[in-house]
Amino acid sequence: MTTERLIMAFESSADETSVAIIKNGVEIVSLATATQIKSHQRFGGIVPEVASRHHIEQVTILADAALSDAGLTYDDLTAIAVTQGPGLVGALLIGVTAAKTIAWAHRLPLVPVIHLAGHISAANFVEPIVYPALALMVSGGHTELVLMREEFDYVVIGDTRDDAAGEAYDKVGRVMGLPYPSGKILDEMAHQGQDTYNLPRAMVKEDNFDFSFSGLKSAVINLLHNAEQRGEEVDEVNLATSFQAAVVEVLVTKTRRALQEYPVKSFIVAGGVAANKGLRAELSDMMVEFPETTYIPVPLSLAGDNAAMIGAAGDIAYRHDVRGDWRLNANPGLEFPYLDEEEF
Repeated sequence: MTTERLIMAFESSADETSVAIIKNGVEIVSLATATQIKSHQRFGGIVPEVASRHHIEQVTILADAALSDAGLTYDDLTAIAVTQGPGLVGALLIGVTAAKTIAWAHRLPLVPVIHLAGHISAANFVEPIVYPALALMVSGGHTELVLMREEFDYVVIGDTRDDAAGEAYDKVGRVMGLPYPSGKILDEMAHQGQDTYNLPRAMVKEDNFDFSFSGLKSAVINLLHNAEQRGEEVDEVNLATSFQAAVVEVLVTKTRRALQEYPVKSFIVAGGVAANKGLRAELSDMMVEFPETTYIPVPLSLAGDNAAMIGAAGDIAYRHDVRGDWRLNANPGLEFPYLDEEEF
């Protein structure tokens, strides 16, 4: 007989305060999230101090809301999970402190979670990940290919050398004068234009799984600045199309190569940029080439930061006996290990 596990999870790594209760790692019992987008829009990006203050204001309110919506009390819970990192240190500390306090007060196990594992584990809300598996993790802070030979075994086989894809979207959008966050707007514009600008596809032909988007970002910025100096008009819709075409081509090409080298049973695309329609369409077309691999795109509603994904990853970590104690601290640089080719 399977024991029912109810895990309360906290996420506060950036500008979303979120608390969820997850059942057996696959069912969202409740999810309460407070967004800070409007507070950061006037700055064109996340201001860490502002984010931390919002987390302080919202975290206990959301914890109460998550319990109320689920019709549960702390006595019903199995454990408390929390994002330990990576992220903004001040923001992370709010979630970690809240989780530690609640775990101590109610004598519940405390389970630290790597934020990136949360993004990937959100696929379990669609269908169970079957291992070995591969994930394309694309967000504002990360662009990497993660190999999972078995459950709770995460190794990076490809990473960005500089800017993450989401970071490039934000910086290009800012220079184009688009409101923050600009990724969704650029994606919408990209579907209305043509790929008319010759933009670089960095590292696309190199024999590795790494990415680089800094040169692409700089190429767009230089194009706009040079056009302004010459008094020339730039077709911003076509520029958005050209920019997205370059990003997507690199991501899809590297992913295809990884799937060819590492045959897996499941392929997941996760992270905030995984909501990009252009990327999802191209990956879906590509997966026709891999009929033995199940394609699991994380739902659009769970692609961004949220506590449900932390609860899903927390359930896995809990079952693998991962525990934290009163000394648990935020770790803004927490990452997956890189693949040891000799070990593999």
